Parts: sequence; structure tokens; C-alpha cells
Amino acid sequence: MKDDELGDGTRAVRAGLPEPVKYEPTLPGPVFAAHFHLPGEPTGPYTYGRDENPTWTHLERAIGELEAPGEEGVETLVFASGMAAISAVLFSQLKAGDTVVMPTDGYQALPLVHEQLRAYGVEVRTAPTGGDAQLSVLDGAKLLWIETPSNPGLDVCDIRRLVREAHAAGALVAVDNTLATPLGQRPLALGADFSVASDTKGMSGHGDILLGHVSCRDPLRAAEVRRWRKIVGAIPGPMEAWLAHRSLATLQLRIDRQCSTALALARTLAERADVTGLRYPGLPDDPSHEVAARQMRRFGPVVSFELADRKRAERFLEELRLVDDATSFGGVRSTAERRGRWGGDAVAEGFIRFSVGAEDPEDLIADVLRALDEAGGAG
Repeated sequence: MKDDELGDGTRAVRAGLPEPVKYEPTLPGPVFAAHFHLPGEPTGPYTYGRDENPTWTHLERAIGELEAPGEEGVETLVFASGMAAISAVLFSQLKAGDTVVMPTDGYQALPLVHEQLRAYGVEVRTAPTGGDAQLSVLDGAKLLWIETPSNPGLDVCDIRRLVREAHAAGALVAVDNTLATPLGQRPLALGADFSVASDTKGMSGHGDILLGHVSCRDPLRAAEVRRWRKIVGAIPGPMEAWLAHRSLATLQLRIDRQCSTALALARTLAERADVTGLRYPGLPDDPSHEVAARQMRRFGPVVSFELADRKRAERFLEELRLVDDATSFGGVRSTAERRGRWGGDAVAEGFIRFSVGAEDPEDLIADVLRALDEAGGAG
């Protein structure tokens, strides 16, 4: 069987493993090294700890196999966090006088990036994710940055269409694929130049490490991103890299459970009179479903909705017993938060971002319904 014919679960548990060596572990432990023995000319592959590490190599190969199964030439670079990965693409590809198009409804830290880009002389244009609105401000841009599904609003744009139009206009395309993961959607297969993600979320899935990655086909672009990583030193520790690789083995198991429960929860919430603004791309009547169904293989673990006001939302979160009131998403333990508490997101005071974990769906849904009732809602 060819590598590109393997199922997602098989690929996840085998990805990035070295060739078997008698008496050696199947997944070698983390390599803790600032420097390596290096007599003669420094021809690598391992010379200094800021440049490369064998533990990163295994993880990068694993993520590359998930991003582009069976495809040669895709390079993946891991970073200390998702924001480090995002910054590496933006700041390695853009210079003073360039223009970048970004979403108005993306991750809440992006406005900080906008400020820094503008300080460096880069023009930043923004438009919403939904309706492929970023195309309206694409003219003359060097880079189009897509986040789909968007966080936290869960709007979806047509990656193929945006890539086609951007490339025709001479722009590169980067896709923040954090919410979907490569098991949910593969941006490189849809034509994007860069697939970027915060692996803090679903990829590692346990809420215990910070990590990010960038995958791309073009070796020159990859070299530019690699150079940026070396310059700023935005590198992961070997223990974090090893833990992330270990966690990939359960990616398909986790994602399938989370996505199926998220759909069941969304269907349940749709029946509640006290829940409004419900969004989940897997719902057939969601505004994003038609586009999402064409490009996504799984719809992700995040459901968003609104309660009447801030007080009702906070009471709901307090009443939950199986759900942590915490930020981030994609973990095995369900989390939820009133997203407006951070500022920076254009959401209502009662807006809830709910990340479904791996609990039994019946238990989780019962907990949510009880908390809604205790918060004063009407079923």
C-alpha cells in the first residue's frame, strides 16, 4: 500500500518514525543538546541547537506526512508557538512597501501583528473571512493571509477560489489551519503556498505545550522561513517537540471523537430558545456549510453561540461541571469561555466559544443543558 493510500489513523500513528533499529525505541526520546560534536567543516545536519535538533526532525517529518501524504518536497518547520510560526511567514515574506491582506475576524493577536507590520512599512488591508470578502482588497498585495474556519466566529472562505485569484494577481497565500488541523483540511492540496498552525491546539491536543509549524512546497520559501527562525531563535524545546510527536499518534482518535460530539452538541443547542447566533460548519443550515463541505474532511471541535448577555454567559460557565472555563481549544478536555473578556474580537458580550473534548457525548451534552437551565435559560 502506498503512503498516500493509508488511512488517517494509520498515518498518524506511524508518521515521522525513524527506520527500526534493533533494541532502539520506536520513537527516540528527546535530544537535549545545545551543541554537537563537530570536527572539521560544519556540514551538518546537526551543528548547533538553534539551527536543528533530531527531535524536531522526527516531528517535522511527521507533520509533513499529515499535511501532504505521500508527497515529496514538502518542508515543515516547527516553532516555539503558533504566533512564532505566523510571524515567521509574515516577516520573512514581507518588506517595507509590500501589502498584505488579512482577516478582520481572525485570531485576536493579529491586530498586534498589524501594528508591527505597519511600523516596518508594510501596508495592511483587512476584510472579513465570510463571502470571500478578502478578494475585494487583494489588488497589488504580496501576501494573502487566510484563517478558515475563522476563530472565534467560525466563518469559512473558499480556499481554492482565493488561491486562484491571489496567484493570478501575483500574491502568495498562507492559510492558518489551526482549527481544522491537517485531518480536517489540507491547505497545500487546495493550492496554498503555506499551511500554518498553532499546534498548541488540536495537533498536540492535551493543553500542556506551546508549539507551531509552517509547511510549504517551495524550497526557497522554506529557506526564508528557516532563516527567520534562526535569526529570532523562535525554536521549540526538545521535550515539547517529543511530546507533540507522541501526541500525534492519537490525533485521528481525538479529532473524530471531538468532531462527532461537536456536531451532536450543535444540533442540541439549535433546539434551545435561549441560544442564538449558533455557528458550526458541520450543521447543514450553517452559512458556511456548503463551502466547508467542499474543502473540509472534518469540521473541527469548536462550536460558537450567544447567550442573552454577559451575566447569563458567566453564570452558564460557572455552572458547567465537565467543562473548564479556559482559553484555547482542541484539547481532550472540553473548554469554554466568554470570548469578549479578552477584547479584540468583534463579538457580543454573551458570546461563547466552546471547544469540545473527548468526554462521553451524552455526559457532556447533559452538563451543558443543565448549566443552561441553571443559568436561567429556557429550553
